[in-house]
Amino acid sequence: MAAVFASTTRTQVAIVGGGPAGLMLSRLLHLAGIESVVVDNRAAETIEHTHRAGILERDSVRLLVDAGMDRVLRDGHRHDGISLRFDGVSHRIDFEELAGASCWLYPQTDVFVDLHARRTADGADLRFGIADTEVVDVETTPRVRYSDTEGARHEILADLVVGADGSRSICRDLVQGARRYFREYPFAWFGILTESAPSAPELVYTRSERGFALVSQRTEAVQRLYFQCDPAEDPAAWSDDRIWAELQARLAGEDGFHLHEGPVIERSVLPFRSFVQAPMRHGRLLLAGDAAHTVPPTGAKGLNLALADVRVLAECLERAIEGRDDSALDEYGERALARVWKAQHFSYWMTSMLHRVEGASDFDEQRQLGELAGIVGSRAGSAYLAECYTGWPR
Repeated sequence: MAAVFASTTRTQVAIVGGGPAGLMLSRLLHLAGIESVVVDNRAAETIEHTHRAGILERDSVRLLVDAGMDRVLRDGHRHDGISLRFDGVSHRIDFEELAGASCWLYPQTDVFVDLHARRTADGADLRFGIADTEVVDVETTPRVRYSDTEGARHEILADLVVGADGSRSICRDLVQGARRYFREYPFAWFGILTESAPSAPELVYTRSERGFALVSQRTEAVQRLYFQCDPAEDPAAWSDDRIWAELQARLAGEDGFHLHEGPVIERSVLPFRSFVQAPMRHGRLLLAGDAAHTVPPTGAKGLNLALADVRVLAECLERAIEGRDDSALDEYGERALARVWKAQHFSYWMTSMLHRVEGASDFDEQRQLGELAGIVGSRAGSAYLAECYTGWPR
C-alpha cells in the first residue's frame, strides 16, 4: 500500500540540516535563483543556544558579508594573532605581519542567528523541529520524508539532496562504497563558560607539564576556557574552585600571568576525533560540513571547513542545475577534500604539538618543547602557522 503524505513539496535542492552550513547553502542558492527547502530535527531555538566554536577565518567573514550578513563586522572581534605559551612564557604569532590576514572571534550561535534571520526575511522554506527524517531514491529522484509535531508524514521531491546534518549524519551512510578515515585521540577538552572579564586580548594556546589549556573569549562579560582531560572525565565532579585551580596552574609562569575568575555557568567534556569520508557524493546526494568530515578543535577549522564546503557546493550546484552540467557535481568533492585534508593536517599538527600524552618519555617531552621553540623562533615557522590559522585563499 502506497504511503499517504499530508503534503508533497517539489523543490530543486532539499537540504537536510539547518545549522550554519545548511542555511548558508540555502542563502547562496537563493542568490543564484535556485529554490531549496531546509529540514532539521532540532528546534531553531535549540541550535541558537548550543555553544560552539567561535573563530572565523578571513574568507568565512567575507562569505558572510558578501551574502548580506555584516553584523560580524560590528559585533565580532578582530584578532590579529594568537599566543603560544610554554615553559611559562607567551610568544605572540602576529597574523597581520606574517600572513597579511586576521581572524574574527564570532560565536557559531551568532552565525546561525544571522543566517536564520536572513533566510526568514527571504521567505525561505525552513522546517525545524521535525522527526523521523529519511532520505530515499538518491540515485534517481531524491525524496526527503519526515514527520511533523503531530505525527503526520510529509515528502519533499528534489532534483538534488544535500546532507549538511552534522557528525551524526543520516545521509552519510547513503554514500555507497565510501571510504572512512578515522582517528580518535586519547584525551578530550574540559570546556567552561564563565562570567568574568577577558584574561587576554587574543587566544592563548598553552602547553604545560599538566597538559594543554586554551584561553578564549565570547563577550566582554563571558569567557570560554578549556583544559586537556581524560575523555571519561565527569564535568559534574569538578567544583568551580577545582576548575580554577587547575587552569591557573597550567597558565602560571614567570611573567605572572593570571586568569580573571568568575562563576562557571557551563561545563562539558569535548572528545577529540578526526574523520573524513570520501567521496562526498553518491548519485543525486552530496555531503557538506561535519556530515563528511570532523577535525579536532585545536586548529579552529570545523565551522570554517563547513562554510568553505558550501561556498564550493553552491557554485557546483548552480552549474549542475542552471547549466545542466552534472560533471560539476563530481568536481565538488575533489575541490572540497583538497582543503579538508590541509585542515586535517593542520589540526593534527597543532594538537600533537600542544597536548601531553600519557606515558610520554622525557625524549617526547623535550622534542615537543623543541618544536614549539622552533616555531616561535623562526619567521618561516610562525608564518606557516599564521597562514594555516587564518585560512588558505579560495
